Amino acid sequence: MSELRANRVGEQMKKELGDIISKKIKDPRVGFVTVTDVQVTGDLQQAKVFISVLGEEKQKQETLVGLAKAKGFIRSEIGNRIRLRKTPEITFEFDDAIERGNRIEKLLRDLNEDSY
Repeated sequence: MSELRANRVGEQMKKELGDIISKKIKDPRVGFVTVTDVQVTGDLQQAKVFISVLGEEKQKQETLVGLAKAKGFIRSEIGNRIRLRKTPEITFEFDDAIERGNRIEKLLRDLNEDSY
């Protein structure tokens, strides 16, 4: 029961976070951010937000710093948009799944080219 609710809250937070980050955050350090996943604990106290950032490593790190500074504002916006007794504590992490997928695809392509 609580896992299903945590998943629903995570999906709702993912949708709202995408909107908040793209429209409300005016920090110049925050680049083009895509929220790829939100994992919420069963007790709804913690939320791990996975993001993907377009740009080089320096831009990615600056974006993470900018989001960390705006964490309080983002959490209050989430609290206003989603009706929960207590808004989860938010932590941001990079989602390297896209980069790993691209690397695997390149390796497979290289293997395929070598076999001809």
